[in-house]
Amino acid sequence: MAYRFSVAMCTYNGARFVGGQLESIAAQTRAPDELVVCDDRSSDETVSVVERFAARAPFPVRLRVNERNIGSTKNFERAISLCAGDLIALSDQDDVWLTRKLARLEEEFARSPEVGLVFSDATVVDDEGHATGRRLWETVGLRRAERERLRAGKSVGDLLSGSTVTGATMALRASLRSLALPFPEDLPFIHDAWIALVVACVARVSAVEEPLVLYRRHAAQQVGPLERTASVGGLGAVASGETRDALRRENPYDATLAVARAAQRRLSEKRVEGFDADKALAHLEARIAHLEARRSLPRARLRRTPRVLRELLTLRYHRYSNGVASAAKDLLS
Repeated sequence: MAYRFSVAMCTYNGARFVGGQLESIAAQTRAPDELVVCDDRSSDETVSVVERFAARAPFPVRLRVNERNIGSTKNFERAISLCAGDLIALSDQDDVWLTRKLARLEEEFARSPEVGLVFSDATVVDDEGHATGRRLWETVGLRRAERERLRAGKSVGDLLSGSTVTGATMALRASLRSLALPFPEDLPFIHDAWIALVVACVARVSAVEEPLVLYRRHAAQQVGPLERTASVGGLGAVASGETRDALRRENPYDATLAVARAAQRRLSEKRVEGFDADKALAHLEARIAHLEARRSLPRARLRRTPRVLRELLTLRYHRYSNGVASAAKDLLS
C-alpha cells in the first residue's frame, strides 16, 4: 500500500532551532507528502523562517498561525487535525531528524495493518546539538520488558504512566486520531502519552530500537522528558512545566484513575472501523476497580484484610500491581 505521510509540527518562539529541523525534514530519504505547521503566536522570527522554507520546500507546507496563544497541547491537537495523510508524524521545532526517520517508521506500518503507532529511540543532545552520551529511552526509563509488552499488545498498564512514548519520535495512523482528539484537558500528562495510550488500546504499538532523532534538551523547550520516578499508583514521570507541578501534588492513585477513566470514556464514545476496543474496555474496568479498592483501603490494618484478600483471590494484585509484594504493602503500611 502506498501511504501519504504528513508531518505535524508545532512552533512557538523557536527561531533559533526551527530552521535546522525543517532542513532535516527536507533531507528525508522518504519525503513527506505535506508538512503542517501550526504556530502559537510566536513573537520572534519563527514564522518568517517557516515561510522562507515553505517557498522552496520540495513538498507542500501549510502554515497556520493561531489567532491567540493556545499552548503546546492544543496546538498539536490543531496540527494533527489539519493533516491529510494516512500516516502522521509529530515534530517538535528544536530537534533534528536522521535522514531515514520517515522511511523507517513507514516500514513498520507496512508490516501489518494492526500497527497503529510507531515510535523510536533518540539520541539526547544539548543546547548546541552535541551528544550527551544518553539515549532518550534511557532518560525516561523505558526498559526492554516494557518494549516487549508494547509489541505484544500488553502495554496499557505501562502507558497509563505517561512516561513511555515521546511525541517527537512518534507517528500514528490517521484513521485512529479520532480516538485521541480532542485531547482531554484534565490529565496529568501531555498529548503524546494520551495518543499512545488510546491507540494501544485498539492497535499494536511498534518500538523501533534505533535512534532516529537528535532530541534536544534545553532550558527554553516547552515539553521534555523526565527521568522516571516511582509511585504507588503506577504513574511515573511525564510532561513539563505546570503538568509536572500538578503531578507532584496529586495522589498517585487519583492521577492513574483519572487517566484510566478518561481512556475508558473515550473508547466507549468512539469506535474505529477495523479496530476492536472491547478487550481494552474490560481491562480498564478491572484495573479501575483494583485501583479504587487500593485507594480506599481503611486506615485500620485489620479492616483492610478482607479487601486485600479479595483482590488477591481475583488475581488483580498480580495483573495490575506487583503481586504479593503490593498486597503485603497494603496490609502493613
